[in-house]
Amino acid sequence: MAVNCAGIPDSLLESALFGHVKGSFTDAHRDRQGLLELAQRGTVFLDEIGEMSLRMQALLLRFVENGEIQRVGADCIQSRVDVRVIAATNRNLLERITSKDFREDLYYRLNVIHIPIPPLRARREDIPLFLDYFLQSYAERHGLQAPTVASDALAHLIGYEWPGNVRELKNVVERLVLRRAGGVIVASDLPLEIRRPIRAASAGLAVADELFDRMVIRHESFWPAVHERFMTRDLTRADLKAIVRRGLSQTGGNYKALIPLFNMAARDYRRFLGFLRKHDCYLPARRGKTPANWDEFARQKSAESGNRAGL
Repeated sequence: MAVNCAGIPDSLLESALFGHVKGSFTDAHRDRQGLLELAQRGTVFLDEIGEMSLRMQALLLRFVENGEIQRVGADCIQSRVDVRVIAATNRNLLERITSKDFREDLYYRLNVIHIPIPPLRARREDIPLFLDYFLQSYAERHGLQAPTVASDALAHLIGYEWPGNVRELKNVVERLVLRRAGGVIVASDLPLEIRRPIRAASAGLAVADELFDRMVIRHESFWPAVHERFMTRDLTRADLKAIVRRGLSQTGGNYKALIPLFNMAARDYRRFLGFLRKHDCYLPARRGKTPANWDEFARQKSAESGNRAGL
C-alpha cells in the first residue's frame, strides 16, 4: 500500500491510514479499514513523510512502536497489525528536527535501514541506462518505433544537471519519442536548456565555483545552496573546503566576514563554524589583507537581505 503524505490533507490522512468508524464524521456511512490494516503482513510506503504534520507524526510513531490501530471516531484499539513501513522524503529530516518540524523520536524509530538515493546529476553513468529504458517504454506505449540517440545529443543529456531528476528525464524522453519516432535524435532536437554548453568536467566549471557564484552573485544562502547538498552527499568534503577557501581569500582569512558574504544571518556564526569543524572542513585562517571597506560591505549585504525578505 502506498500513500503520498504531501498530497492528502491532514484531516483525511488519518482516516486514510487508520480508517474510521461509522458516524465519526460527515459522509462516514460505514466502518472503513485504513491502509495500515489492509496492508496486514505486507508493506506500507509513506512517500514524502517529511511533509507530515507533527500531530500525524505522533500517531504514526505510536503505530510503528506497537502496531496498534485505532480508527477515527473509535474509543478503543481495534486491532494490532504486522506491517513493514518504508518511508521516503526529499527533505533533510535532520534539518527539520532542528527547526522542530519533525519529531526526533520518529526519525530514529524509522531510520533502521537508511538508503540515500543521490540525484541524477550525481550518478550520470545511470543516464544512458534510464534513457534506453524510457525510449523503449514510451515507444511501446504509443505504438511507435523507438528512436536512436546520436553521440552529440547523448553528451548533452549526460552533461545536463537534471534539476527535476528522473521525472524530468522521463518527460524529455517521451517528447523525443513522439517527435523522432524511428529516427535519430540529434542535439538540435533537445530542449534549449539541455543544449546549453556542457557543464561537466569537460566544460571546466567546478561545482565549488558554481555554488560560490550562486551565493555571492545570486545572493543565495549558504544553508540551502551548500549545506543541504553536502548533507545529502551531493557535495564532497573537498568541494566544501574549496568553497570556504575561496571565501576566505576574499575576506582576508576572516571567518566572521564569511557570514554576510554567504548570505547568512549574524546569529548563524557559531552554527557555521560548528558545522565546518564537525565535518573536518575548518581551514586554518591565513590572515591576509582584509578589505578596507569590509564593514560597509557587510552592512550593505545585511540591507540587501532585508530588502529581499521584504519583497
